Amino acid sequence: MPFDQASPEIAFRPETVADAAAVEALVARAFGPGRLTRVSERVREFAPFRRELSMCAFADGLLIGSVRMWDVRIGGAPAIFLGPLAVEAAFRNSGAGGRLVAAACAAAEGAGAAAVLLVGDPPYFERFGFSVAEEIVLPGPVDRRRVMLRALSPAGEGLKGVVA
Repeated sequence: MPFDQASPEIAFRPETVADAAAVEALVARAFGPGRLTRVSERVREFAPFRRELSMCAFADGLLIGSVRMWDVRIGGAPAIFLGPLAVEAAFRNSGAGGRLVAAACAAAEGAGAAAVLLVGDPPYFERFGFSVAEEIVLPGPVDRRRVMLRALSPAGEGLKGVVA
């Protein structure tokens, strides 16, 4: 069903343990099996998951979007890695994705994180304060023009180096 004014209200909240299976299924639908070969997946293999910073979107009680957050270090400095961001196809033009990103970044900032890192589409993520960070090195091949950073404090500005 396409999103329109008659569509249900979208509610946002942090991810819970009970949401995990639905989030995994949503990510699988959104990205397919190829998601497991991406550099972002390499990061998620070693980074501790931050469930309390991760967000879910619901319409009529059903999960329609999620974004997950992970602890990383960039050149030795602590930061948060954002991803995957997934929204059900029928809700992709509803603003849910942007609201998930904004809520997750606000949660990271509230937790004292210095910066949020992601691999994504610059025209989309620049709207949320992210900019290309070509001096950040991820664990695998990646289009460096898609590596993006948003500083949340002065300590997060100009981060560079290897993500570990």
